Amino acid sequence: MIKVSDTARQRVTALMQEEGFDAATDYIRVGVKSGGCSGLSYEMRFDREVAENDKVFEDNAVRIIVDKKSFLYLVGTTLEYSGGLNGKGFVFNNPNAQRTCGCGESFSL
Repeated sequence: MIKVSDTARQRVTALMQEEGFDAATDYIRVGVKSGGCSGLSYEMRFDREVAENDKVFEDNAVRIIVDKKSFLYLVGTTLEYSGGLNGKGFVFNNPNAQRTCGCGESFSL
């Protein structure tokens, strides 16, 4: 399962609305791809459709889709949002990551 903090929920809901998505019926798709300075990087986008091999979760009123391959890397992760002057935006707190880069956008196992 992937958790969503209160601050991330608020920001996701606002961004979905700005981009013409509805948080009650649409999804945030979270995944992992090769790349970044640590070997793997996170990706996130809005989606309206669930594919056959997707896992679907809901936490804190946010509907989340993760493809089966990415789920292995993301299980137990919490999506957070850090705003303000030194904020990084969306942050993945991944207990599976053994090493992360300085910007926090990539990791390795």
